[in-house]
Amino acid sequence: MAQVLCDAGNHVLMWGRSQELVDEVNNKHTNSKYLDENILPVGLKATTDLREAFEYSNIYVLAVPAQTLRENLTAWKSMVAPNALFISTLKGIEVSTMSRMTEIISEVMETENIAIITGPNLANELILRQPAGAVSAAATVGIAEKVQQLFTTPYYRVYTSVDVLGCELAGAIKSVIALAVGISIGMGYGENTQAMLITRGLNEVARLCAAHNADPLSAAGLAGMGDLVASCGSALSRNRTFGEVLGKSGSMEVAKTQVAKTVEGVASSSAVLEIAHRVGIEVPVIEAVADVVSGTLTPEQALDRLMEITTKAENFIR
Repeated sequence: MAQVLCDAGNHVLMWGRSQELVDEVNNKHTNSKYLDENILPVGLKATTDLREAFEYSNIYVLAVPAQTLRENLTAWKSMVAPNALFISTLKGIEVSTMSRMTEIISEVMETENIAIITGPNLANELILRQPAGAVSAAATVGIAEKVQQLFTTPYYRVYTSVDVLGCELAGAIKSVIALAVGISIGMGYGENTQAMLITRGLNEVARLCAAHNADPLSAAGLAGMGDLVASCGSALSRNRTFGEVLGKSGSMEVAKTQVAKTVEGVASSSAVLEIAHRVGIEVPVIEAVADVVSGTLTPEQALDRLMEITTKAENFIR
């Protein structure tokens, strides 16, 4: 995302914890651990100095693990510039509070100057500047369009939305559905099973959006269907990859050992399930994933239970 911002003509300073990684970005213009030897923009700078990062601009693009957001924001609050704009790239639900990322930003930073950018944006393809699309969502059209302008490049097409709730829910839930698809692949099942899980998973996204008075059609756009297709269909997806190992081994410990990156669907599955239960929405695919992640069911038992659920008329949001 820092590369996209640079390519869009912005001056970008990236903060990171690792001095070794920051030095690599500044000196070699690479991030070899995660992005192979692809060359980053020469103008992209990095620092481990938080104060330097916060003084550089009053526009902050947040890209930390969802479950650490509140802790980080609380620590950073005193350094934030006046009238700051916060742009969240996070796709998750805080487990301890069931809060969405924009709700946490609003609460901790006491601001409504917040946007999200979301969609099918796999890092290993973005770094190659392959054509991609995203949604900039904010409470006002003005903020959404400002973020759209910040990120738009010849290869990165950004649409706007004022349905923050719908786009954010869709982004969080897709991680859980991608886990389900990965689990089925790990168990040896093919495209028919994957298509069923993706489609019924999308139905759960739409019904959850509708139950929260968000636009259920956000589930059919880039934030929902787009992100879901990319995450479920690509071996580059962390959630799908984790699910594959889990489905094949039947062991959370094995999956955690083999997939070292942050996997938001694992942390968020129980929170998403609780959010659904609070509004009385049945979400069998999400519930199956949450039970497998918690160790309540094996992958085989979870799929068996899904296949035993009574079928009704196929409606998008009912």
